[in-house]
Amino acid sequence: MPHLDYYFATISPFTYLVGNRLEKIAKTHGASITYKPLDIVALFGRTGGVAPKDRHPNRQEYRLQELRRQSAKTGLPLNLKPAHWPTNGAPAAYAIIAAQKEGGGDIGKLVAEITASVWARDLDIAQDEVVRQCLTAAGFDPAIADKGLFTAADTYEANLEDAVAKGVFGAPFFITDTDERFWGQDRLEDLDLYLAGKL
Repeated sequence: MPHLDYYFATISPFTYLVGNRLEKIAKTHGASITYKPLDIVALFGRTGGVAPKDRHPNRQEYRLQELRRQSAKTGLPLNLKPAHWPTNGAPAAYAIIAAQKEGGGDIGKLVAEITASVWARDLDIAQDEVVRQCLTAAGFDPAIADKGLFTAADTYEANLEDAVAKGVFGAPFFITDTDERFWGQDRLEDLDLYLAGKL
């Protein structure tokens, strides 16, 4: 059975634009997924990237145009200037890590709920009540938000180290068990074709 490592950031608009497409692709090909949230700003610093606010205005303007276009293509509503961005994405990431370990709900939906909270609902995912709402919506016990925080923090840090070691430099980033790498939600079609043996 094929396997995918999915590196992403809870505050990334491009992670939000993945929607539920990764899970659909995985289901089509019988692939399992390990969800690996990480600190995207730290990843940029480690791999030669620059945080959006520090990019040249040309890059910032292009990013906004691309987000608008990709939002239209996916049909996912997106606020280009969300009320709570940037924010601390770590608490939501810890909840995802704990939920993946605990089980009982839909991890893909949890990631979608958390990222939609930032980019479509103007909610602050650094707030405990927002994280709990997302856990509930994805079928998890909201008390997971309080479980294994130290372990989750360690895993969050380990995900960053693992990502750097495996060639990850942005989010979302997908790596197959054959070390084929795909960067960006706009490469999901290529991932699908690769898993189908067509690339």
